Amino acid sequence: MRNEEILLLIGRLNYVWTNTESLLIYILSLFMGGKKDVAVVTFLTLNTSRARMDLVERLLKLDSTQADTRKILAPLMNRMKAAAKVRNKYNHCIYSFDEHGEIEATQLMRIADFNDTLRYGKMEMLDEMELRRIETTVREVVEINREILSFLEERKIAM
Repeated sequence: MRNEEILLLIGRLNYVWTNTESLLIYILSLFMGGKKDVAVVTFLTLNTSRARMDLVERLLKLDSTQADTRKILAPLMNRMKAAAKVRNKYNHCIYSFDEHGEIEATQLMRIADFNDTLRYGKMEMLDEMELRRIETTVREVVEINREILSFLEERKIAM
């Protein structure tokens, strides 16, 4: 039963994230003079969430970007990046199971260089505290979505 709870929670995280990332198309269209087709092509050309968020952050730093736009979107992008770390962890890890077949931990599939040694496969327990962290991230992503939608509606950006 615990596996179902964990998998549903990770599924919700992915679902709300998908909506969040698609909202970047409309933010990009703002920078591209309202040309949604150009924003879509740009969005699809950048093949990672990180690249898309980096582009928006860089566009926000341009002198031509209105100060109020920067003031609203820059903190939202920071929050998106923090949520993306949680999402990426659960989409790009290996799950470790106990003797009963229940998910008990994650193993990160990253290599870290430390001088003349390598470390990889960091194990982290998937305990109640970590489940609450995922739930909190789901709520945070939903709130980010609402704030982006409000920003877009206030500026009458066509969706």
